[in-house]
Amino acid sequence: MEFVIIAFGLFLSYALIGIISTVFGIGKPKNLPPGPTPLPIIGNLHLLGDHPHQSLANLAKIYGPVMFLKLGRTTALVISSAAAAKEVLQKQDLAFSSRHIPDALNAHNHSHYSAVWLPVSTQWRTLRKILNTNIFTGNSLDTNQHLRRKKVQELVAYCRKAGLCKDPVDIGRAAFRTTLNLLSNTIFSIDLTDPYEDSGKEFRELVGNIMVEAGKPNLVDFFPLLKKIDPQGIKRRMTHYFGKIFEIFEGLIEERLVMNRSKHEDVLDLCLKISQENPDEFNRAHIKSLFLDLFAAGTDTTSNSLEWAMTEVLRNPHIMTKAKHELEEVIGKGKIVEESDILNLPYLWCIVKETLRIHPPVPLLIPRKIHSEVKLNGFIVPKGTQVLVNVWAIGRDSTTWDDSLMFKPERFLTSSLDVQGRDFELIPFGAGRRICPGLPLAIRMVPVMLGTLINCFDWNIDAGRRDKNIDMSEKFGITLQKANPLCVVPIPLD
Repeated sequence: MEFVIIAFGLFLSYALIGIISTVFGIGKPKNLPPGPTPLPIIGNLHLLGDHPHQSLANLAKIYGPVMFLKLGRTTALVISSAAAAKEVLQKQDLAFSSRHIPDALNAHNHSHYSAVWLPVSTQWRTLRKILNTNIFTGNSLDTNQHLRRKKVQELVAYCRKAGLCKDPVDIGRAAFRTTLNLLSNTIFSIDLTDPYEDSGKEFRELVGNIMVEAGKPNLVDFFPLLKKIDPQGIKRRMTHYFGKIFEIFEGLIEERLVMNRSKHEDVLDLCLKISQENPDEFNRAHIKSLFLDLFAAGTDTTSNSLEWAMTEVLRNPHIMTKAKHELEEVIGKGKIVEESDILNLPYLWCIVKETLRIHPPVPLLIPRKIHSEVKLNGFIVPKGTQVLVNVWAIGRDSTTWDDSLMFKPERFLTSSLDVQGRDFELIPFGAGRRICPGLPLAIRMVPVMLGTLINCFDWNIDAGRRDKNIDMSEKFGITLQKANPLCVVPIPLD
């Protein structure tokens, strides 16, 4: 009780200082970017709502693509155009390369060991080197192509079994299970879930909960005085989720050490070898956080992208027809798509790019933070400001895209825009030195899984709903999930 009284008193003092500063403009920097007038104490927090990416996109229509917000005791810069994103992610990449770390990500000290959250440093470069030179290189991915083919075959077998029983398939869950086992085989040389049964629910829920909690607006991040109280319980829940996943990883690491790493040449062996050679730079905590980064980013983003793509194709029968025709012409009806086929399937690839445009896996890129005052587009951005790049808004910018809210894969048939961080109109994986290292895997897996599901099955909407009534509501987190899963009945074509 005494702690609560003291904390409440400190909070009131903090609030009084905030009111005085707001009213009299004490300490207010000159030439800030435009933005909505903040309220005392809370600033602009009330404007975020349950879907901040949408709220911020609407505010940007009023205040412009470089927008300044006051969020409690913190400040935020919101970037909502391709030109402004290029300035931040390419031209001034180094100045904007540090991370704003949500308090929840400090659970189990994860932010101290994670390649996602560490600042640009020797430690960060070591982790990125492991990812870029040993896991996501072209050679490494080519070596494991047989493994990805096997996992797609298992996905087809699962869907065929469901179809014969006329059971609906939860597309997101099936894609998650496929990607989970792909990554677990790449890292540990084992399946973490049965590929032929509807299992793996607990792990998916853990990963999904982590992504939702990490992206959820947290009062602690806007009012640091509240850290010890954790009023929303977000860090408490994250501590539980991290603990459960780290426990799984710890067991697999211990099992491998007992086996003396003799029969595997997977990512775990590689990490244990690097840790043995450089224990100060890369220890057990780094290994577990690296695996969490890989599973959280790799499984959730890929499965969400596939689910959104299937949703859009099912909502638009003419797109399904075109995709089926292309697949039949190029590889033959009912066959599994190979990675080597993708270059010969331009319309399928257009569907994937259009999905990533209108449903980016990460609607607000992982937040950045500037450690010294920066000049941007003639404005002054104060030290300590967090930076949010609204990829969701950029992908729906009507000044860039014709019919920006319509799902039109054809727009990419005559466009050279790609998703690899060079074209800032389309940056679903980010850009610059902080670009998502898993991009090379994602752009192989999503079109192969999507093309295979389209080519091997017809699909009936579950519960007899019409295509136009498929639910499109979003569930906001670090990643953009469907609020309600896509459940459809596969009809095997053979």
